[in-house]
Amino acid sequence: MRIAKWIFLITLMMAMGLFAIDMTISKQAEDALYDDIKSVPSKKAALVLGTAKYMVGGGKNYFYTYRIRAAAALFKAGKVKTIVVSGDHSTKYYNETGKMQKDLIKAGVPSKYITLDPLGLRTLDSVVRAEAIFDLKDYIIVSQRFHLERALFIAKAKQQKVIGFMAKDIPGTAAAYRMKAREYLARAKAFLDVYILHTMPKFYEKKEKVNDKK
Repeated sequence: MRIAKWIFLITLMMAMGLFAIDMTISKQAEDALYDDIKSVPSKKAALVLGTAKYMVGGGKNYFYTYRIRAAAALFKAGKVKTIVVSGDHSTKYYNETGKMQKDLIKAGVPSKYITLDPLGLRTLDSVVRAEAIFDLKDYIIVSQRFHLERALFIAKAKQQKVIGFMAKDIPGTAAAYRMKAREYLARAKAFLDVYILHTMPKFYEKKEKVNDKK
């Protein structure tokens, strides 16, 4: 009984810790989130966080689709002058950024205003590399709200001046529930990375200049 009691208490404390981190990360992002193209402030660049274009079963990943649409809308509205797509292309067999680039071009964004970050292996890498490699400090991050809140938390901890533009979500779907369940653990990991582990991106290389619309 004593062991069971300790297991219960430890589990309860962990759950309370996850809840507190989740609420903290959501709260700090409130004033920096936008979903209306007319009200979002203009910035030099948008950072689009990567995800797979297709689901494991082969179906379309609407998280991806709506991020592309949101980024293209920002550019066409003159809210940003350039777009950096950040995702995983660490091997020749998986290329998030290449697909993002092609679909942005199809959506009407000229290729010369799209810069690829193929080593944005995780959200922390994408955010830190935005400044370290592409010299972005004051920019717009594009993703769904649940993901944006964590990205903004990391960026603000790194003293970046960022806001988030919310891509359309797909609430009530199995994919949305899976993503949001994983987000609880991802937020705890982000908190540890920022304040305890001081985790840095896996890859660094020389700085790259983005080509922005004059």
